[in-house]
Amino acid sequence: MRRVMLSFLVCFIATQARADDLPVPKYVVFFQQWSAKLEDPALTVITHAADYAKAHPRQTVHVNAFADPTGSRRANILLTDLRAVMVMDQLQADGVPNNRIIGRGHGSVQFALTSQESRRVEISVGGR
Repeated sequence: MRRVMLSFLVCFIATQARADDLPVPKYVVFFQQWSAKLEDPALTVITHAADYAKAHPRQTVHVNAFADPTGSRRANILLTDLRAVMVMDQLQADGVPNNRIIGRGHGSVQFALTSQESRRVEISVGGR
């Protein structure tokens, strides 16, 4: 009887898991210094993100852009806004509807090893 109850409980808990509890895939696009140009590796990453987003049509696509600490605060905010727009435009070109995409430039962030890791856009499907 305990096994039956335990099996029922495990099945019940498993069916109660929400989509919010699942891992959110994250796709990262890197940029050259002071650039918002989408190079070939970036286009490949965006295509993969778009394919995943199209396969999960109820999920929102979040685009978060960052810059390295070089330059003024205002310049970095403008640059990250432009990077976010470039990625959002490419997601749309790859078939993701505009009304599913939310984008934001965050300005500069510190890096751990190289400034390249700060010059990025993160695309997440279903997360923030």
